[in-house]
Amino acid sequence: QASRHARGLSATPAVGARLLITTFVTTLIFHSSVADIAVGASTTEEAPHRRFEYKYSFKGPHLSQSDGGIPFWIHTGNAIPSADQVRITPSLRSQRGSVWTKNKVNFEHWEAEVTFRVSGRGRMGADGLAVWFTSTQGLEGPVYGAADQWNGIGVFFDSFDNDGKKNNPAILVVGNNGNLVYDHQNDGSTQALGTCLRDFRNKPYPVRAKITYYKRTLTVLINNGFTPDKEDYEFCTKVDNMVIPSDGFFGISAATGGLADDHDVLSFLLFRLTEPGQQPPPVESEIPKEEKDKYQEEFQNFQQELDKKKEEFQKEHPDVQGEPIDDLYESVNDREIRQVFEGQNRIHLEIKQLNRQLAMILDEQRRYVSVITDEVAKKGANTESGQQLGSIVATQQEVLKSLNELKSSFHESLRQIGSVQNQGNQAAMGTYETMQHFSDIKEHLHTVKRDVDHLVQRNNPADKVLKCPELPPMPSCLSTVHFAIFVVVQSVLFFCYVMYKSQQEAAAKKFF
Repeated sequence: QASRHARGLSATPAVGARLLITTFVTTLIFHSSVADIAVGASTTEEAPHRRFEYKYSFKGPHLSQSDGGIPFWIHTGNAIPSADQVRITPSLRSQRGSVWTKNKVNFEHWEAEVTFRVSGRGRMGADGLAVWFTSTQGLEGPVYGAADQWNGIGVFFDSFDNDGKKNNPAILVVGNNGNLVYDHQNDGSTQALGTCLRDFRNKPYPVRAKITYYKRTLTVLINNGFTPDKEDYEFCTKVDNMVIPSDGFFGISAATGGLADDHDVLSFLLFRLTEPGQQPPPVESEIPKEEKDKYQEEFQNFQQELDKKKEEFQKEHPDVQGEPIDDLYESVNDREIRQVFEGQNRIHLEIKQLNRQLAMILDEQRRYVSVITDEVAKKGANTESGQQLGSIVATQQEVLKSLNELKSSFHESLRQIGSVQNQGNQAAMGTYETMQHFSDIKEHLHTVKRDVDHLVQRNNPADKVLKCPELPPMPSCLSTVHFAIFVVVQSVLFFCYVMYKSQQEAAAKKFF
């Protein structure tokens, strides 16, 4: 049905859709430029060129193969690959697991984006997760499931407080030249080149880390997992003048101890960074001629087999030869129209919800006005309290009037949205009328917002607080005569107590 709508519409929606897409792309470019500036590039410098490297990355939804492996990666220990994530360690005690790239990475500059989730039932977790770039694959070991005395860099997401200083969960950057032994007792604080305190356990959304090595500067940015916005990064730490191996392996490892967490990695995306004006050659030029010829031959064979199957299908089903196959798929215009109607439906539901809440508020206000009116009738309008209650009633009546106006505006918006939906479903609505209806809806929503703000300012409780009458001054609780009598009585009681204790001690001495 959406395809029929798209055929009926003129070219103007396509132009509007292109404008929307242009705005969206401009927003994406703006956000990426902001992120590049946060990585360390100054506002005057050009951002580095990024190229995605699929042979050193993985992500869902088809992450693992039929044999349980990950393309271009190896997994060891207790790591469990699945279709949409890699569980580095399950929430069991004393587990170790890791995943490593099969081939070495020889990029001078790079950027890795890791999306992971650390979750567990306990208030504290253990031990943590690590992202590696080392000259050799540390398949298994005591440092978050990887080998110690590594040559390279490790970014540790430590969730257990070994030194008892209450400075965990934390993120640490630790470098090693192959000779240092990791300081477990102090949580690596004596060897850390950079650190920041971030709680990455049990977050509503996956946590994202962006690790950038560019011009001998390592920068770590963190998305705290409280928002679905993928580009909402905040600065964690930065290490200048850092020298790492020219080539090595990327890896992710995790470990559990007496406590346990699920350490899940949803994606690992690697980008090659090059300085402006020094872009690497395209990927096609890096493929040898023999491989190109082999792939071209395979493609031609596949194309011939596909043509044969089409001919066999047409012979077996002659009744469907004339039907266009393209109608089975959604075109770009169909998708844009569908997204517009889905967004319009969501706005309609939100306004309905606001209308229901407004009706509930109106009922409460009417109940309050009736109660206050009864009180005014009982106490009379001549007393001071009656005047105050009368002002309250007048204020409540103004509130009711404003709320009724808001409700009518909501009804008008609902009516217009419903008419737009009905006309769109009947495919009888022109482009100009659609844009006009959307403009009317927008104006009504602005009117509702302005009325609500005006109502809040006019009926601000801080401006119209009714003051209670002051209490009469209370007399002094204790006079001088009463105080003197109290002191004398207390002195007599104390003297009697001393005499009683002395008699008791004298009677006790008779038995010795």
